[in-house]
Amino acid sequence: MAEQLAQLIQRISSELAGTLPQFTWSSVLDILLVAVIFYGFFRLFRGTQAMSLLRGILFLALVFALAASRLTAFGWLLRNSLSMILVAIPVVFQPELRRALERLGRSAPFMVSRAGRETAAQQVIHEVILAVETLARERTGALIVLEGDTGLEEYIELGERLDAGVSARLLMTIFFPGTSLHDGAVIIRGDRIVAAACVLPLTHRDLADSSLGTRHRAAVGITEQNDALAVVVSEETGIISMARGGRLARRLDVQKLRRILEAFYRPRRLFGNGTS
Repeated sequence: MAEQLAQLIQRISSELAGTLPQFTWSSVLDILLVAVIFYGFFRLFRGTQAMSLLRGILFLALVFALAASRLTAFGWLLRNSLSMILVAIPVVFQPELRRALERLGRSAPFMVSRAGRETAAQQVIHEVILAVETLARERTGALIVLEGDTGLEEYIELGERLDAGVSARLLMTIFFPGTSLHDGAVIIRGDRIVAAACVLPLTHRDLADSSLGTRHRAAVGITEQNDALAVVVSEETGIISMARGGRLARRLDVQKLRRILEAFYRPRRLFGNGTS
């Protein structure tokens, strides 16, 4: 046993002795470059729903690669299917890729100054609060969802795309009972209203107050699945509520709502250059 172990150590040593002379500074740079690319790739998708799917794909790719190295027919099939797989990945990840590229572009320091980010964030908060305060006073029902790091593209596609700047007048017009867009949720991404009349999933949990309607159940439902924040105005009572992480906080005043939005809507989230 000792002799076999000595032979194994000698064999490993000889292989390392043959490999190490070929390991140069360019090899180190090559490894670091690949590591940085993979790190950046994972960082772009961090916080999105595609992250778990991406881990699964990488795991399967590793298993398939190990199997292909030992199975000739399977290896041939995998090599000939590679082109189709490379085409399918952008199709499957299209919303996440687009959001990742937007996040990368907006995170560039030369694109937006810190002062500009703070001004834009404060403007969004001001307009949302002004709209919510007016809607609550007039007892007009409303549901406004602020997108976090996890994309809401699948729900945006179910509504009407707007891609408009955030303004109180536009929000109040959307939720006016006479408009065709008032029945549904408004989704805000960064400093843009991306869609209205969006259909959201309803929570299956029992809410503390049985009088709470569809808007409140939708607010809780959408925040159970991601890191979004939902603001609700009750049509019956004018009470302002907020949902996040599947939890509902009711009877908010304007000052408390402002503090919540300032904590949530930081410049880094507004322009997508980090996670909370």
